[in-house]
Amino acid sequence: MTDQKTFPPRSGTDYSEQPNAYDPVTQPRLFRGVIRKRIVAFIVDAIIILVLTTVAYVVVGLLGILTLGLAWLLFGLVFPAVGLGYNALTIGGVNSATIGQRMMGLEVRMWFGGRVTPLIAAFHALLFWFSLAIFCPILLWALFDPRKRCLHDILAGVVVIDRV
Repeated sequence: MTDQKTFPPRSGTDYSEQPNAYDPVTQPRLFRGVIRKRIVAFIVDAIIILVLTTVAYVVVGLLGILTLGLAWLLFGLVFPAVGLGYNALTIGGVNSATIGQRMMGLEVRMWFGGRVTPLIAAFHALLFWFSLAIFCPILLWALFDPRKRCLHDILAGVVVIDRV
């Protein structure tokens, strides 16, 4: 029989005891106009993703000719790879925002104030596209949330704030 071992306490920050970094009561300017700005940023980002996806389809098509059709098996992966990659590199990058969000003066942060990692950014994008395709009314959650977060923001643990 083995004895039960106790593990040493985790080192690092315990985020479960930390309050939210962005409070809509004490910092209302961070959430002013966020929903409207997010809609415009989405349109800009959708156009960028459409252009990047078109270029990627052309590249895969040309590679398909060179590989005698083998690369054409990648056609189904192009749009998800471009969309998730775009969000992972931009939101998970230095500026913590997509190009559209930067144009609108927005920034994506973790609920406790930290930067979003590329993996969390890709997960956040995956939740967004899933909610947009399947459960579009869930996006209306932001109208009633004090931090103007949609349900996919809450599930990913992020908050979109105004940088101004």
